[in-house]
Amino acid sequence: MSGPSDTVVPKSSSFRPVASGLTQSLKASARELGFAFAGACPAVEATGFPALAEWLDRGFAGEMDYLAGRRDAYRHPHSVLPGAVSLLMVGMNYCTSPPGEACRPGHGRISRYAWGDVDYHDLVRDRLKQLGQRASELLPEVVWRAVVDTAPLLEREFAALAGIGWQGKNTMLINPRAGSWFYLGALLLDVELAYDQPIATDHCGTCTACLDACPTQAFVAPRQLDASRCISYLTIEQRGAVPVELRAGVGDWLYGCDICQEVCPWNRFAARSEEAGLVPVEPLGQLELASLFSWTEAMFRDRFRHTAMWRARRRGLLRNAAIVLGNEGDTSAVTALSSGLKDADAVVRGAAAWALGKIGSLSCREMLANALASERDPQVTTEISHALSRF
Repeated sequence: MSGPSDTVVPKSSSFRPVASGLTQSLKASARELGFAFAGACPAVEATGFPALAEWLDRGFAGEMDYLAGRRDAYRHPHSVLPGAVSLLMVGMNYCTSPPGEACRPGHGRISRYAWGDVDYHDLVRDRLKQLGQRASELLPEVVWRAVVDTAPLLEREFAALAGIGWQGKNTMLINPRAGSWFYLGALLLDVELAYDQPIATDHCGTCTACLDACPTQAFVAPRQLDASRCISYLTIEQRGAVPVELRAGVGDWLYGCDICQEVCPWNRFAARSEEAGLVPVEPLGQLELASLFSWTEAMFRDRFRHTAMWRARRRGLLRNAAIVLGNEGDTSAVTALSSGLKDADAVVRGAAAWALGKIGSLSCREMLANALASERDPQVTTEISHALSRF
């Protein structure tokens, strides 16, 4: 159900506006609010629901149990806004500089969508609510709801239906004029709009660059992602230890991953975003890692609380930092990792042990042996023992 913060009082279902005029006005307002794209489509049953159900049944959602918990809600937009008739799908560019910068030693890469000092959910939702208020000004009795990828809505399907793009082989929505570097949002309304035509052609053609580039082989087929193997999932959604066999594939990614978008030829046409809140806080979107191990919980909260990166919390970020430092194999990281080996969180200790084993210096061996003598967590003990076995 829609809440008081993002809807207005319902009206009689018998009242409908002139669709074309309302649609044109909302699209113009969307552009003024910083959305690069806006397209309208009917609120119909999602044709992609059977594929979603199969995806869940195959275990590709990993630990994201909340998806299965509300599986049926994805059938129809009515689960998001009862009585919804139309969706105005919008896209906001977040590409603030060219992609592909090499990662500096001792640093970890951050996915481009999380570069700024704001959480994109808050940014896009705020603009969508302003767009909803504009709809209320044009039609005072309209009911609407603004959502940004947290509601049970197959956003990419409806954005494709609204003509914003097509779903690429990497599952991302691709716009022929701007690539895939954009956030999606939806404004659901209980009135009819003038609907756009979907893009009829799959412009990915025979290209498989995104599928071939994935270091963890997360794509089981075109447009089929095993999220439990995806670097973005592993560094953000995975709450416990990252599976040992996938850690090397994480490479230098501290938070998220952009590889399948960076290699996409359509992103050559990506427009640059001018949103101040999306400009990277860290130079080149790369964060220095060793110092993180001396940060307090309060320091993590102060730095990341209002950004998308807070989803990983302190545990996830330190775990990821240890994996990246282990993959880099730089002995200058040993002191920081020794702090991680003594961390209060077992997941962090385990990742630090793995990283010290990867670096493999004599001092690493001594630290691991001392830690093994005092460690009481069985999973961490296993991590330390495996790390020592490398020597």
